[in-house]
This record gives sequence, C-alpha cells and structure tokens, in this order.
Amino acid sequence: MEIHSTNKLISRHHSAPPPPPPPTLTRHAKLLLTVLNCLLLSVGNCSGPIFLRIYYLHGGRRIWLTSFLETAGFPLLLIPLSISYLHRRRSNPSTPLLHLTPRLLLASSVLGVITGLDDFLYSYGLNFLPVSTSSVLIASQLAFTAIFAFLIVRQKFTPFSVNAVALLTIGAVILALHTSGDRPAGVTAAGYWKGFVLTIGAAALYGLFLPLVELTYDKLAGRAAVTYTLVMEMQLVIGFFATGFCAVGMIVNKDFQVKFNYVS
Repeated sequence: MEIHSTNKLISRHHSAPPPPPPPTLTRHAKLLLTVLNCLLLSVGNCSGPIFLRIYYLHGGRRIWLTSFLETAGFPLLLIPLSISYLHRRRSNPSTPLLHLTPRLLLASSVLGVITGLDDFLYSYGLNFLPVSTSSVLIASQLAFTAIFAFLIVRQKFTPFSVNAVALLTIGAVILALHTSGDRPAGVTAAGYWKGFVLTIGAAALYGLFLPLVELTYDKLAGRAAVTYTLVMEMQLVIGFFATGFCAVGMIVNKDFQVKFNYVS
C-alpha cells in the first residue's frame, strides 16, 4: 500500500501541467471592439446605398455585380482573425487554427447563400427606388426579426418591439399610398412597385437570417463559448459563400464579359 501511494505521488508530480486557459479580452478591449464594429457597420449602411444608387443613376445595370460587391470585402476579416490567432498562440502554442466545427461550417455556408440572395433582392430593389424610400423599407427588417425571433428562438415580444413593428408597418403603408411622390425620374409605376416588393422581400429575408444565426449559436455551438473569434470565423464563411453565390449569378448573366469603348 505504501509503495502504491509513493508511485502515485511520483506519477502525479511528473505529469504534464494542464494547458493554460485561453486568453480572455479585457473589458476595455471588448468595448473597443464593439465600438469599432458599430462604426464600421454605420459607415457601410450609410455609404453603401448612396454609392449603389449613384451607380444606377449613371447608367449602371449590373445587378449581380452590385450584389457581389456587398460582401466582396470578406477577406478583410482575415486581419482580425490572424491577430486573434497570434494572440492565442502566444499563450498556448497548441491552439487550433479554427474554432468552427463541421456543423457550424455547414450552417454558415447555408447562411451565406441566404445572404447572397438577400444582397440580390436589395440591389435589384434599389434600382427602382430612391435611397430614402429604400432605407425606410429595409428598416422593416426589425419587424420581421421580431416575428421570426418569436417563431424560431421563442423570443417574447416586448412593448418596444411591438411599438417598432407598428411604426414601421405604418411607415411602409404611407409610402405605398404615395407612390407618385418619390418615384425617381424614368421609373414607371410598375417598376416602383417592383422595387417596393423586392426591398420588402430583402428586409424579410434578413429578418429571417438573424434568428437563424441565433439558432445556430444555441444549437450547434454546443458548450463552446461564442467568442469574438468564432463569430468572425462564421462571418468569413458567410461572406465567402454569399460572394460565391453572387459570382455564379454574374457568370450566368455574363457580367464578366465587360466591353470597353475607346474614344479616339
């Protein structure tokens, strides 16, 4: 018994130390990342529709190309992912390169295709609508998000969400009743209604997308913590498949066959 206890103590003494815990972000770092992401999102949401509308006003007609450009910047996510990996590897040399599991990868690819379709609907609708009208209609995604969140992830309605749904619905109805007041020059009434329906469809699809992301975190992430790195990896995959979906549309529509006219 004494020999067995001694061997046990020796083996415990010579056993490998447990791996260090993964590095965690400080409160200030989390706040900085949140503010940075909000600023980038604000700049993109404000400038993107304006540049897109300018493209259409100057004769642009490549819908799939504009849809492609909405997510073509996804490789930029490799910069924060590389920084995160180097930061984790400094504390734990055996840290994995990716946190995505095969199930999360598959779910992210499906979400990417949904995003690509949503990009197409939004770009197509903005071809017939002014930026102000399109922005009001696309804001109805908050109402669709509240509805789909209740149906998919069982998120209860609150007075604030009900108030938002009511106001956005009233705003869309008012815009629909005044189609002749903000219709761009050269756009027919049928074209305006087409853009109206397409933009509402884009808002509804994005309202479905967000609860599906939440469902993915809850069901597929398992016990793993939903970290900033995991979110960025999912966004990278979503952007890749969304851009690939639009690239296929460009190939079918022959958008890569650009003709250059040289003026002598």
